[in-house]
Amino acid sequence: MTAASLAFALNRLHGLPALSERLGTPLAEEDIAAILEEAARFAEERIAPGRGQADREGCVLENGRVRTPAHYGPLLKEWREAGWQGLAAPAEHGGQNLPHALWAAVFELASSADMAFALMPMLSAGAIELLAHHASPEQAARFLPPLVSAAWNGTMCLTEPQAGSDLSAIRSRAVPDRAGGFRLSGQKIFITWGENDIAENTLHLVLARLPDAPPGSRGISLFACPKILPDGRRNALRCGGIEHKPGIHASPTCTMLFEEAEGELIGEPHRGLAAMFSMMNAARLAVGVEGVGQCARATQLAEAYAAGRAQGGRPIAEYPDVARMLSEMRSITLAARLLALDCAVALDRARLEGEGEAGSRLALLTPIVKAWCTERGVEVASLGIQVHGGAGYVEETGAAQIWRDARIAPIYEGTNGIQALDLVARKLPRELPAFLALAREAGAAHPALRSPAEALGEAARQLASASPEVAGGAAAPFLDAAGWILGGAWLARAAQADPALAGKADFFLRRLLPRASARLAEALATEG
Repeated sequence: MTAASLAFALNRLHGLPALSERLGTPLAEEDIAAILEEAARFAEERIAPGRGQADREGCVLENGRVRTPAHYGPLLKEWREAGWQGLAAPAEHGGQNLPHALWAAVFELASSADMAFALMPMLSAGAIELLAHHASPEQAARFLPPLVSAAWNGTMCLTEPQAGSDLSAIRSRAVPDRAGGFRLSGQKIFITWGENDIAENTLHLVLARLPDAPPGSRGISLFACPKILPDGRRNALRCGGIEHKPGIHASPTCTMLFEEAEGELIGEPHRGLAAMFSMMNAARLAVGVEGVGQCARATQLAEAYAAGRAQGGRPIAEYPDVARMLSEMRSITLAARLLALDCAVALDRARLEGEGEAGSRLALLTPIVKAWCTERGVEVASLGIQVHGGAGYVEETGAAQIWRDARIAPIYEGTNGIQALDLVARKLPRELPAFLALAREAGAAHPALRSPAEALGEAARQLASASPEVAGGAAAPFLDAAGWILGGAWLARAAQADPALAGKADFFLRRLLPRASARLAEALATEG
């Protein structure tokens, strides 16, 4: 069902076949459907069956090495042999050069099957994105093929104990080694898949300061630092600890210690943060897709349980309140999926057309998708537990794991509060006409959306020129309102394209869309 929903969205609503032809990798509707059917089969038959076992086994740090669940090594080998990692990667480095929107759809399936495992391919895809745009041709020739093949995994090493969201506080140092390279020293925390026993090598992309670096964020450079050096030696870096977390137990979240580790500069000195943002923005979209994946898995489990659990002589799915919860889960899942794919298609279009309308759309949608879809992932997973009742609060059903796993996504890659500030304080002043066009587009999708969309546009006008205090206080509810309205517009369009979806669209527009008005009222009630 999910593969068919994704194919419908990409083929009928987002026009991927025509876009893929413009991108130089033409795909017919049946090609897209076949790829997604195979990806769904792989996800459900190869990844999903081990999700619970991986959660129970978790990760163990032993003498500086991380042991991951026993079946993850063979699973990564299957992932590698199937070629999924290179789906959207450059063809000159072993990839298939297919649209990023298709990768986003495949990633939803993988993340829904096992979010902890899928985090490794997600970060590797971001590393590929960064290196494809910022590495030298010689560096790309060395680093990209093993990442594209999934022989290596990639990490993003930004955060330090004193430098979380404020990257200007980074203290890690990189000193020239007189041989054309650099020696990196420092501590990085919260590094996803920073150490593991299943990839042949790990390429760390590390933000650090050169000796002559100016202060602040303008003095940060980017370095590539492999775990295993070309001559087979282990680099001078190690895992100093792994975090004990409520969820994603099988994904090692590492403290990485760089002790004069050998690395090389990527891009220009002191321009590392700009390069890293190409990885971060791709990751923000991917994290939004993770939220969609958790919505989908929670809904699937809840539907099956409600259909099979009888109380009072009938399945609980027939009771009005349970039916309400299931309808909410279904409609939110589809709205989030369509909104996330809109953002992914905008990324493909921006690559083709450069900045302009597609670039503006991408800039606006990225924080909305990251924040709105991940918030919905947590809420839908919580509803899934509620549908199960007491059975949902015990681990055997799997409903609680989805909730525990989903909770990290609103924090990942810049918290959702940061996404809201990015939208309201940075994007609206620069991209107000583009945002107003988005609002008008949403309002035209259905009569029920006209008034909320107009109110969204008016709020945007006010906040675009508001003081930092007012904008900051209004940002989160404003972004949330935007997500409800834009998601509702996509559901309305979906119902027009396929009348079988009319029930989901009608439920969303009648029962859930009023939340947008409440959130806008909250945003505009902010006091400076």
